[in-house]
Amino acid sequence: MTRLIVNADDFGRSRSINQAVIRAHREGILTTASLMVNEPDCAEAVALAKENPKMGVGLHLALVCGRSALPPESIPDLVNAQGEFSNNPAAVGFRYFFCPHAKAQLRREIEAQFEKFRATGLPMDHVNGHLHLHMHPAVFTILMENVERWNIRTLRLTFDPFWLNTRLASGRWFYRISHAVIHHILSARARGVLAQKKIRHTRFVFGLLQNALVDEAYIAKLLPQLPPGDSELYSHPSLDQFKNEFDALISPKNKELVQKLGIELIRYQDL
Repeated sequence: MTRLIVNADDFGRSRSINQAVIRAHREGILTTASLMVNEPDCAEAVALAKENPKMGVGLHLALVCGRSALPPESIPDLVNAQGEFSNNPAAVGFRYFFCPHAKAQLRREIEAQFEKFRATGLPMDHVNGHLHLHMHPAVFTILMENVERWNIRTLRLTFDPFWLNTRLASGRWFYRISHAVIHHILSARARGVLAQKKIRHTRFVFGLLQNALVDEAYIAKLLPQLPPGDSELYSHPSLDQFKNEFDALISPKNKELVQKLGIELIRYQDL
């Protein structure tokens, strides 16, 4: 059986994203969303999620390109005076890996984000990270050390099969090859640990190598070539910046294709 989780990242970041997520769930093929608990429109996202209980909602850890849960003075090695993380993922990755003070502050910040999610009252469908930073060795280690404490049962294992992707899209080869290599290494390192901890995940995750280009044509090509078993397709739908991704999720053509191919749409909690 072929089963597919269709997820939206960045839920709560803006009203445009919130409305796109809910409409894509009600009118299209979207089954889950990942919530950024520190963003300005998180409260609206939570309210909308409670009105749509069939949509799974998970925690989208923000440790780069976002705001912190803790005050800046508590985590000075992570954020600036305004409580904002760096917008430079490479610099952030090196700092989190090599700075002992940053690692201690990371643990406190991650715990605070889990607490903020818990306070929403929503069941936690899954855990992942903004720009996939949950796969960073320092962050992943912290998560695995607190599996029981934070009730982590499902997690995105970011593995987008490169050779299949070459049949679905073209161009931007440096971006696609570099991201494929990095995440193939990180996922290989993480897979055994997740199995040991009995944390469920999909076999494949599609969308990583598209970078805001999960459009109608891409999904129409992907659906017939989905491998058997469980996969995730994630995107960033909005009504403004990434309207192409929203349109792809509510596309009648793609909805019909899902039904025609017998693909079962699921959430992480269904794994």
